[in-house]
Amino acid sequence: MKIDTLIKQITMKRLLLTFSFMFSMIACLASCDKDNLPPNNTEEMTTDNAVKSNKVRIKIGASTFTATLLDNPTAKAFKALLPLTISMKELNNNEKFFDLPKSLPTNSSVPASIQSGDLMLYGSNTLVLFYKSFSTSYSYSKLGKIEDVNGLVAALGTGNVTVTFEMEE
Repeated sequence: MKIDTLIKQITMKRLLLTFSFMFSMIACLASCDKDNLPPNNTEEMTTDNAVKSNKVRIKIGASTFTATLLDNPTAKAFKALLPLTISMKELNNNEKFFDLPKSLPTNSSVPASIQSGDLMLYGSNTLVLFYKSFSTSYSYSKLGKIEDVNGLVAALGTGNVTVTFEMEE
């Protein structure tokens, strides 16, 4: 009878160990994030990188500029609106603005200063492209910045202007 009890105990321990191991494996697999796994082919890698790109092409007449969007909720919501061709209005001889048809998430703050090429959101729906640097006391949510502003003032001109924003591939 002692041997039968011993065999049952060993069998129970093995079953417990097997179930513990299986539970651990299932928990481990369930917590894996497939987005963190390396891509299994080149096409997948290219597609994934294109989706995660933060580069925006800004076309103003014959001129094209590249901006880098920040990684924040405001910029992500703006990116979801692209491509976008809009007529931006002149304001204060230093910026162009456009009232978007819907509000975007905001995280506004007063910047130390505005720089030429800054792309920001005023309030929750006014897109602003600055083409001159200056000090301000207004609050903005930062979207991104044009990388090379050479020719930006000339491209934007002095009045209203049509601007196209689209993601770079």
